[in-house]
Order: sequence, then C-alpha cells, then structure tokens
Amino acid sequence: MLQDRFKTVLALACLGILFWSPKLVFAEEPTQEQLDFFENKIRPVLAEHCYSCHSTQSKKLKAELYLDNREQALNGGESGPSIVPGKADSSLLYRAILYKEESLEMPPKRKLPVAVIADFKKWIDMGAPWPKSNEPQIVKSDGIDFEKFRNQHWSLKPILNPVPPEVANTPWLRNPIDKFILARLEAAKMKPAQVASRRTLIRRAYFDLIGLPPSPESVAAFVAGDMTWDHVIEELLASPQYGERWARHWMDVARYSDGLGGFLDNRGLPNAWQYRDFVVNAFNEDVPFDQFVRWQIAGELTPNAPLLARAGTGFFAVGPTYNGDGGDAEASAAARAETLSDRVDTFSRAFLGLTVACARCHDHKFDPVSIKDYYAIAGVFNNTSIADKPLASDTIVKSYDNHQNKIKNIEKQIKQLNDKVKKEKREINEDEKKKRDKWTKDRDELRKSLPPKYATAHGLRENGSNNMHVAIRGDLRKKGEEVPRRFLEVISRDKTFSKKSGLLQLAEAVVARDNPLTSRVFVNRVWQWHFGRAIVRTPSNFGVIGENPTHPLLLDWLATNFMKNDWSIKDLHRLIMKSATYRMSSKHIAANFDRDGDNRMIWRMNPRRIEVESWRDSLLSATAELDLKIGGAPTNQILDSPRRSVYATISRNGDRISSDPFFRLFDFPAPRSSAAKRTSSTVPQQYLFIMNSPFFQKRADALVNRLVRESETNEGRINMAYQLLYNRQPSAYESETGLEFLEKVDTEAAWKQYAQVLLGSEEFRYIE
Repeated sequence: MLQDRFKTVLALACLGILFWSPKLVFAEEPTQEQLDFFENKIRPVLAEHCYSCHSTQSKKLKAELYLDNREQALNGGESGPSIVPGKADSSLLYRAILYKEESLEMPPKRKLPVAVIADFKKWIDMGAPWPKSNEPQIVKSDGIDFEKFRNQHWSLKPILNPVPPEVANTPWLRNPIDKFILARLEAAKMKPAQVASRRTLIRRAYFDLIGLPPSPESVAAFVAGDMTWDHVIEELLASPQYGERWARHWMDVARYSDGLGGFLDNRGLPNAWQYRDFVVNAFNEDVPFDQFVRWQIAGELTPNAPLLARAGTGFFAVGPTYNGDGGDAEASAAARAETLSDRVDTFSRAFLGLTVACARCHDHKFDPVSIKDYYAIAGVFNNTSIADKPLASDTIVKSYDNHQNKIKNIEKQIKQLNDKVKKEKREINEDEKKKRDKWTKDRDELRKSLPPKYATAHGLRENGSNNMHVAIRGDLRKKGEEVPRRFLEVISRDKTFSKKSGLLQLAEAVVARDNPLTSRVFVNRVWQWHFGRAIVRTPSNFGVIGENPTHPLLLDWLATNFMKNDWSIKDLHRLIMKSATYRMSSKHIAANFDRDGDNRMIWRMNPRRIEVESWRDSLLSATAELDLKIGGAPTNQILDSPRRSVYATISRNGDRISSDPFFRLFDFPAPRSSAAKRTSSTVPQQYLFIMNSPFFQKRADALVNRLVRESETNEGRINMAYQLLYNRQPSAYESETGLEFLEKVDTEAAWKQYAQVLLGSEEFRYIE
C-alpha cells in the first residue's frame, strides 16, 4: 500500500502539484518574438506587394481594403474580413496568396514564393500579431524629426551621471544601487524584503555566475561564516565555468547555432564552436565589453587584435546565409536581401536595442530610423563575405600551405607521367619508373612530416568598399538612390564611412562614448540575467514601442559606471551582487504585492526557474557525472554526454539534431533570430519527460549509486540528497517520510523512485 501511495506521490510531484509550481498563464498580448516575426517577415511583403493598392498611402484604394492597419485588415473590404486570427485557411488574404481560386489571386502580377506563403500561414495561425500604434501611417524620411527624438526619447538622450538620491533607511544600504531602489520604495511607502538566508544567497550566486549548484561543503562553510560573500563572488568569477555560463546568455543574443536552418539555409557550420569558445574565453578573461564588441563586428581589423579575434565575427557568420532557389536573378537577390536583413537585425538588436531591419522596405513605422539608415548599415555588410579564417599566425599558415603545395606539385608530376603513359598506350619505362618511385617516396615523406592543419573559424571577410542603393520595396534589383555607408543618422549625424568595408568604423561608432545606447543596452541585459527581469523589460527594443525603464536614473548610473570602469563585466557583477538589492529575499509580502504585484519597483528578488542548460548540468553535477572540460567541438548527443550543455550541437530550426527536441521542450529559444529573453512555460510534456525519459531514469540510477557509495545509512543518504539537490537539510517531515518508504520497501526500485521524485521536483529547478 505504501509503495502504491508513493507512486502516486511520484506522479503528482513530477506534475508539479506537490511542489511550488508556477501558475500557467496565457497572455492575450502578442510576444516580442511574434511582433518581430511580423516586422521581419510580414510587413516587408505587405509593403512591397500590397500597400500601393491597399493602404492609407494608396493613390486609389482598391476593394475598400486596407492592409496597413490591423483593425481595418480584420474588418476587411468589399469581400469581407481579410484575416481571421488563428485560422489561416479561413482567411481571404491567405487564400488569395495561395493562387488556388481563380477569382482570388493576389498579388496579381505573380505568386509569392513558397517560403513567404508559409510565413503568412504561420503568422495568421499564431493570431496575426501586430504592434499597437496610434500612428496611422508609415513616416517618410523627410518627416523624421531626428532632433526631436534626440531630445525627447529617453534612450536617445545623452547618458546622465546622476547623483544617487538621499534616503531615510540608510542602514539598509550597501552601495549606490540601493539608493535608487530604496528611494522609489520609500516614495511609495513600501519597504524592501529582508535579506535572504545565507543558504539561499550562495545557491543564487552559484547559479547566477556559473550555472551550477554549490557543493555541500561550500554551503556549510558560507553558512558557518568561514567564507565571506566577497570571497564567494571572487571565487565564482575566477572559475572557468563562469565563462561557460555567461557565454550561453550572450549566445542567445547572437542567435548562435551550428547551422542547418532548412529551406534556402541548409548548410552546416562545422566550425561555429570556435565562436562559442571565443565568447567563453572573452568572459573568463574579462575582455572589456567595448573591445568584445569591436572584435565581433570587425575581428582582426581591430588594432592589436589577438589571433582569437578572428573568430569574433562569427557573431554574424553563424547566422543564416541564404541561397537562391534555382539561381535566377530574382531568387539570388531575395536570398541576398534576407541575409543582409539578418545581419542588420542581429547587429541592431544586440548592440543598440533597436529594430533597424524594420526599415528595410520603408522608413521605420515608429522609431527615428529611415530606410536610408538601413541601407547605410546594410552597405557595410554587403562588402563582406563568409570565410574560414585561420586561427594561427601568418608564419604557421604559410609554412603549412607551402608544405601542402609541395605535396600537390609532386602529385601533379606523378599524374602527368601516368597520363602520358596511358595516352601513349604503352608500359612505363625504367627511367620513368625510377622518377615516379622517387616522387612517390618524396611525397610520402612530406605527408609524414606535414604538421597538423591549423584551426579555422567562420567569420566575415572584407571584399569591397562600395555603397548600396536603396532597394525599392526591398527588391535589390530595383535601385533607388545611393546611400553612403554610415551609422544611424539619429546618433552619428550623417558621418560617413570611407575605410574599406566600413566594419571597423561601424564598430567604433557602436562603442563611442557619445552613443547613448550600447552601454545602456548591455547593463540592462546583465541586470536581467541577474534578476530575471530587466530595468527595460524589452531588452532588445529601446525604441518607441519598447517599454520605458522602471528606474531610468539607475540605468544611466550603471551605464556611466560601466564605462568609467573600462567596460569591465566582472566589475559590473561585483557591483550588482554586493548590493542589498541583490541580497533581498524572494519571499512574498502581501502589502507590497497589492501595491506592485509585478515587482516593477524591485521590493524583492524574483524567484526564477533555471534554464534548461543549467538544469541538465545540475542533474549531472548532483550525480557526480559532469565533465568540466572547457571548450572544443560540440556533441550531437548531448543527452548521452557528460559535458556541459553549452557544448551541444544546435540546429537553427531546432529539429535536425537528436537533442534539439529536449532543449526546445524546456524553452530553449529558436536561434533563427536574436533572443532577448527566455520564456518559461509549464506544459505536461515536460513532466512526462521527467517521469519517463531514459535520460532522467539514468540520472536517478546515478544519484542512487552516488548516495549508496558515499553514505552507509538511509538517513545519511537522504540528508546527502537534500544537500546535493536543494543545498539544505531535509525537514523532519521530509526525512521521516523518506525513511518510512525506504525502510519498508528497501529495494533498488524504491530507491530509484525516491531519487526520481527528488530530481524531478520544482524546488530543484528554481532559485529564490
């Protein structure tokens, strides 16, 4: 009976009922990813093929149908609603672009490409997400008041160096960050949460900085006061695992994958991992962020750049590179346009927090970004190509290539001799045989002495210095006026680039001290990765339709301090983690919740579910299976590998590698575009995986083996399990329940069930 009851407990626990599982929430508002899909995939097509006849800008509106406004598109025209959200097959717009009804074929000149039609179906089926705006029309370049935006929009104003405000509760303060937080709380007559327990703090720090749980010994030392908070932080920042953890954050932004994106982007990228290792090393070495940015945009073009900087432009190279379908002019132009759009989009979201790619076919609908801005930046990337760049000195490369050329020359001589004999239809004579034997011997000796091939990395290579023309309605074959290469006009005031491709000048413009975006955007990302929510909750969109900062003065103070400290990311960690704000408990305070249920004023720490990579790695850490080797080629079989999850091969569409379904099941972002933040879903399939997957069952077996190996009693094994998994002792009830089950049903199967319950709990997957 007890065993049956425990099986029920197992099922309930794995379904998140007995443990503090978050509520399942369905949002009515479209996600940022959905809005990005519309702006990048749908609006450009509408602008190119539909707006001339179906928009507020049409000289003559046809069929009473507007397609530049969601409400009007839903209402439809003479034939009724053109879009039925969630039902593409019932939508007139989708049926028209399918070209299956003779009287309903749009656009009239030719059918859209298959991939574009598929995008429209996906968009409508997801509910036809469309940004909200009070502006009825797309603005014109001549109509953008750049000066107004510079003076009025918060993200484009110069970064301030504010003086931290005065507060009443001075004993609570630990550094200037706290003054900005507390001033807001005191103004609202709210109090911050109490400091978290030392067990909670060390677990939080470990997961934040290295993505792994602390050992029981480290927890005991910190709780006992034998280790200071400063020591914990410094130890973790010095750990090689720090770079792995924080590289994974940045790889989301860089939409890192090992290729294999599917239609028109189906190639693998066998050396993509060199960029991943470059990022890991950069974080571990605390490369100043401005230098980190330079290397990712300009690579070895940066003055005094090390060899590894050649892997930096993998930031762009590991993204999509589209190929034309069939090689015709239209397909080739479309493929090139899509590739450039990816480069511009990833660049602007990652470093600037702006959606510049939305200006590909028309001026940005909301932000001060003109179509000229888009082609000014696209022009830089248009002068580059993807190349495999050697990660070795020129001397080593030359020596290897010379060695290879000697081999090739000998093989050429052997082939010429053999071809001559064959052509003359005769046997080889003695002199010729002696020559060939000598050549063969020399070739074999050269092969034996050939040094290992130097490593290479995918990256950008300059191949021109030309400006682009504006592409009319996004079609590169339809040239408008020529646009000089330059940075965004709203920031640079039309300073043009003239040095080769312009990559290095673009990099310098991004990290210039008078650029108000780059430092703000990055400190905001770091804040998000520490607190679960950013100061600007749209981390990749600091534009008009993005959110305003909850603490604008704090954001500017952090950005200013970041630059003053030579863009040191580790110093930024120290500053944040040593604040009283970071050390707050995550416990619920009813009075504060009633005033600020979304915690926008930051009155407590946000409890967070750890990402799938940290969760998997922590499972292997708890079972003593984790391999902490740093760097190297990825594995296609991450579920069968002891290596950290950052070393998994990732396909761009998330459906080509055996481990892809596992990552996607637990909210790993699709690396088709830059990911600003992770979602956190709760679906039955996750708990079915925990209950039934061979991977999870093996972890339960491994945990049992470790517990049996390191402790002789059930009580000791239970205590150890709780310390390994939750960094705490079990309560009396938890210990008694476990002992009751294990002592009455002391079998291998019982221990495995018990281990599986503990490993599958929500407590293990959360940090407070």
